[in-house]
Amino acid sequence: MIVTGYDRQVYESANRVLRERRRQAELRQEKRRAVFYTICPEARGLEQQLAKTAVCAAKAVLSGKSAKEQLEQLHRKNISLRTQRNELLRTAKMEEKDLEPDYQCPKCRDTGYVDGRMCSCLKKLLREEAYRRLNALTPLALSTFDGFSLEFYPDRSEQKPGRSPRQAMREILENCRKYAGTFSPSSSQNLIMQGATGLGKTHLSLAIANEVLQKGFGVVYCSVNNLIAKLENEHFGRNETGDSGSLLESCDLLILDDLGTEFRSSFSVAAIYNIINTRLLLRRPTIISTNLSMRELQERYSDRFASRIAGSYVRLMFLGHDNRMQKLLYQHAKK
Repeated sequence: MIVTGYDRQVYESANRVLRERRRQAELRQEKRRAVFYTICPEARGLEQQLAKTAVCAAKAVLSGKSAKEQLEQLHRKNISLRTQRNELLRTAKMEEKDLEPDYQCPKCRDTGYVDGRMCSCLKKLLREEAYRRLNALTPLALSTFDGFSLEFYPDRSEQKPGRSPRQAMREILENCRKYAGTFSPSSSQNLIMQGATGLGKTHLSLAIANEVLQKGFGVVYCSVNNLIAKLENEHFGRNETGDSGSLLESCDLLILDDLGTEFRSSFSVAAIYNIINTRLLLRRPTIISTNLSMRELQERYSDRFASRIAGSYVRLMFLGHDNRMQKLLYQHAKK
């Protein structure tokens, strides 16, 4: 995961999380020490003596005069003090580790850096915050598989012989459930959801996003229209200083909603092709939803673009009539 290119606000947010983690770990340490000293008051004096031996050892090293003999004496004293303290810890039914902060990341002690290099925990926080900001305007929590109703899809085929829209959508629903349940950034397929407006493409893609996010994967979900506006702002230096392109290319799952609704320009066509092509090269799965047919994709974006989609994406054809309109009519009829 690329960690360069995040804007200042993302770094500040991640560092606030780390500061709060350190603060909480140190508060818990203070409470455990207070309990220990209450049970074993003499432990406080032992702790103070242990701290003094550490200071004396440092001074002995700096003085250089008979340091070896002095350090050996301090070492023996330190062992004796620790032995006494550990006896008291057993009396209090505690362990030595209970006197230290229980940092979430023992490698960097919740500072974000190990030997001057960024720790994996900070990289993870930066990535999560960047995802959160990209997904901020998306109602991720509003769509689930259980909330997807087949009721408004016709149960009879409109072109005999053939499957009814309800049967076709039942299969698509189960395929999407299976996709989310077995998702893997390295092996899941690319999907393109095609069909008219109001057939549930956004609902099912959001349901996939929800479940994959709960598994701990990095998901970026965005309408193509909003995405292009953001990329233009970053590319032309207007208002934004982030690097969304890196996240779009490297996230575990990218979901592009409503492809074809964005304002068409040479920039938008090139940006969309580059994102999709790069993810194919990186073998990272992408889900696209669109009202456009394959011919319309070809005409709008190019033969090369349509060819990449046709050869590398599994097509899910959504059937039926506009569910949103049918639901409104149904609700009106009940009044």
